[in-house]
Amino acid sequence: MTGYRVAVVGATGAVGTEMLRQLRKRNFPAGEVVPFASERSAGRRLNGAIVQALTPETIRGFDLALFSMGGARSKEWAPQFRDAGAVVVDNSSGWRMDPEVPLVVSEVNPDALNDHRGIVANPNCVAMVLVLPLRALDQVFGLESTVFSSYQAAGGAGQKGMDELAQQVPVLALDVDQLATDGSAARRKVQHAIHEDTLAFNVVPLLGDEEDNGYTDEEMKLKWESRKILGLPELRVSPTCVRVPVMVGHSIAVRATFRDPVDVDAALRALDDFPGMVLDHVPTPLEYAGREEVAVGRVRADLDDPKALNFFVVGDNLLKGAALNTVQIAETLHARGLVRARAAV
Repeated sequence: MTGYRVAVVGATGAVGTEMLRQLRKRNFPAGEVVPFASERSAGRRLNGAIVQALTPETIRGFDLALFSMGGARSKEWAPQFRDAGAVVVDNSSGWRMDPEVPLVVSEVNPDALNDHRGIVANPNCVAMVLVLPLRALDQVFGLESTVFSSYQAAGGAGQKGMDELAQQVPVLALDVDQLATDGSAARRKVQHAIHEDTLAFNVVPLLGDEEDNGYTDEEMKLKWESRKILGLPELRVSPTCVRVPVMVGHSIAVRATFRDPVDVDAALRALDDFPGMVLDHVPTPLEYAGREEVAVGRVRADLDDPKALNFFVVGDNLLKGAALNTVQIAETLHARGLVRARAAV
């Protein structure tokens, strides 16, 4: 058998399933791909392979392990895969801010992979989409601060988040007049457990757990992760995260401020030339669901600050925001000859 032996951990979830599809679609040089999931899924057949449960015996003999599971489980099992010889690319929040673990977006900071110690982290799905245009513009004007509001899809909460929205929509759609005349009564017709409030025909301006400073953990992730990926530890970030009734595709309205005055034509050229991005004057999450590109539009000079730029970004949170970037990291590790684990020191 030639090619890498690859484990996909969390293979039955939405992101794990997409990882498997991306490995096939992009012809990743894998000799064998083994899906892992919970014990209740073990033994079922998935894409021609038998799903395995995680045990000290089943995780041996892999070159790469692509993780899509919760942070606690990742903290438990990623070191075991690494110590058994695999390089782990993890999609959870478990390793992102570990100073010994590179946090990588393949087009933005691939050099961070050069000194990996066997575990590589995949960023938050909004940070992943956001840093592409920020890096493109930073290279031209020198990024200093950003204020943004994210409009995050139900799919950001996984399959359960999409299912909850899908269940709510037909119930509330039966009485459109009530949506306009007694919204409070309408929202109480359905239950919500995944999102903070009824999401159908609504917008929910709380996403994640609130911290002592009034910001949520989701918002704080974006501050710390953006700084780490871009290599800008002093970057000023003011985030607001909002859940919207979209199935797949996160959107971000951004105001970025730079060291140098901004020229819109130069900004458009920089964005258009950057890998993984396309320009679209009015990008929408529906249009880009299922597409690999990050789309940037509504690019405008700020009305009052010559060093600021306003724009809108859209990206599929299951693709570039998660599974695609994971596989692209694996491709970069392969291309650079870095598919080898190093024990932490």
